[in-house]
Formats: sequence, structure tokens, C-alpha cells
Amino acid sequence: MNIAKRSKDIATSLIKKYGPSKIKKVLWDKEFSSTKWDFMDDTSADCVYPHLERYLRGGSILDLGCGPGNTANELSDSAYGTYVGLDISQAALDKGIERTKANGRQRKNNFAQGDFLGYKPTQKFDVILFRESLYHVPFGQVKAILDKYAQYLNDGGVFIVRLYAAAIETGKTKSRVTAKMDLIRSGFNIIEEAQYEKIPGKPTVLIFRPRP
Repeated sequence: MNIAKRSKDIATSLIKKYGPSKIKKVLWDKEFSSTKWDFMDDTSADCVYPHLERYLRGGSILDLGCGPGNTANELSDSAYGTYVGLDISQAALDKGIERTKANGRQRKNNFAQGDFLGYKPTQKFDVILFRESLYHVPFGQVKAILDKYAQYLNDGGVFIVRLYAAAIETGKTKSRVTAKMDLIRSGFNIIEEAQYEKIPGKPTVLIFRPRP
């Protein structure tokens, strides 16, 4: 990879993690307004969906870092009753809203723009989902973020996190990602863990609750 491009990518990644919300929004809006993330517009085969359906049971879901509304529109319509998707990028949310209208799910899908590091939900949920979004939380803030959102889980509710433990292109283990998963394992009650070794990137799904 070109050194200048690599340096730019690293700087952008750091801003997405540590930068002010307004600057992060500008970066994400620029990317979602381009074709950069078009490849992820169809994730209907994602391994996380069967887990979501099993734990939702027609209930409510908060999708933190929802992007262009994949979960809201690819999850089985009968699997959930209400959905709230939060993302820092309005450009991404606009795509999700359009897809929701096309699918006739306006009554059950709701979207909000904001940085989930500072977001305060107005209700409790049966499932709180982090897909790719947990990548962008600094390691030192992961436990605090999960503890914060734990108060917005209904009784019996769960967190569901899906992360790729390895690089899709090379298969090399991502040490920072595995460290975050180890942090979750050590700090929460793991209800279920599924590792998909045969899928590129070796995605892992963690289902867990706060400890009493």
C-alpha cells in the first residue's frame, strides 16, 4: 500500500475513534455519500441475523452504528416489533430511511442521528446491537460504553456484538479486536458465543448480559 495513503487511512481511523463528533460526522457523511461503502448494502447472509431473531422474539432492538439500515431492512419483519437505529452519519441514515420506505416498515423502524458515545436512549430494549460499530470505540472506553447502555436493557435483555477476529483479505488475527472480545468475556456474563471459522474474517458473535 502507498505510504501516503496508509498514513491518511491511519489518521482517519484515529479521528473516527477520538475526534470530536462534528468532525467524525463530516468524515462519515463524506464516505457514505461516495461509493466507498456500497459493497455493504447487502448483508442479508450475515451470521448475526439468526442470533438476533432468537433473542428478539418480536421485541425491541437498538442498533448502535446502524449505517445504511441493513439490520432494519434485512432482519425478518416478524422478528422484531420496534427498531431504533443510531448513526453519526446522516448520509447513511438517509439510505436506511429510503430502504425502510421501500420495504413498508416506516411504523416500526426509527432512526436517529448522533454519536453513540454520548447518545441517551429514551426507552429500554430487548436487544442492543453492535455490529461493526464497536471497532470505532477506543479500547479504554469499551467497558464504560457497555456499562452505560446496560441500564437501557429490559429485564432479560441482551447485548449482541459481532466482530471480525481476522482481516478478511489476509486472515491475520486482529489483536485489538480479540482484546475487546476478551474484555467482554471477562467483564460480562456470556450467554452464547459463536465463532464462524469458515467465513472470511472469522466473525464472532457474542451474546451477553451485565453481571449482577
